[in-house]
Amino acid sequence: MLDSTRLQRLQQIPLWDFALGLYAKPGVEAACLTLQEEAGLDVCELLFHCWLYSNGLEAIPAAIARQREQRRRWQCSVTEVLRGLRRDLKASAATSESVAALRETIKQAELMAERENLQRWQAWVWEAPNTEQRVENVAEVSLDAANWLRKQLIYNENGLQSAACFNRQTASLKALQTLTYQLDPHQGAR
Repeated sequence: MLDSTRLQRLQQIPLWDFALGLYAKPGVEAACLTLQEEAGLDVCELLFHCWLYSNGLEAIPAAIARQREQRRRWQCSVTEVLRGLRRDLKASAATSESVAALRETIKQAELMAERENLQRWQAWVWEAPNTEQRVENVAEVSLDAANWLRKQLIYNENGLQSAACFNRQTASLKALQTLTYQLDPHQGAR
C-alpha cells in the first residue's frame, strides 16, 4: 500500500529543484553524462527515479511504460535536436562572437527543454487520477541503490530487460554507483 506521507513529502520537493541539487553534487554531472553517452539513458528519467527513490517511492513498471515513451519522444524531437545544434556550433563559436551568442541561446533553450521534460515527469506523479496508482513504496530496502536504479531504468512493464548491454558496461555501472552514492540512503522512511 502506498504511504501517503511519502507522496506528500514528494510534493514538497519539486523535481526540478531536486534535480538541480543532485546534479550539483560531486561526480553527478559526469555520471549522468556517462550514462547518457555510454548506456543511452535519458538523464531526465534517471533524475526522476532518483527523486522518487529519495522519498522511498518507485514507479510501477506497467504504469510508467506509456509515460516513458512520451518522454523519449520529447527528448528525441526537442532536447536532442537542440543539443545537436549546440554541439555543431561549438567549433564556430570559438571564433565568432555572434555564433557564440547563438550557441548560448540554444544552450538555454536546451536547458528549458530539459526542465519541461522534468516537469512532465513530475506532473505524471502529482496529477495521477485517484483510480490509477503510478508509484508505490520502494518494494525492498536495498543496500545497493545503484542496482535498484539500474532495474528501474532498464526493465519494461513486463519485467524484461530493455537494455541488456547495459550490464556489461563497467563505466556505466560505476557512474550509477557514483550517482546513487550522492543519494542519502537514510533520508526519510523506505
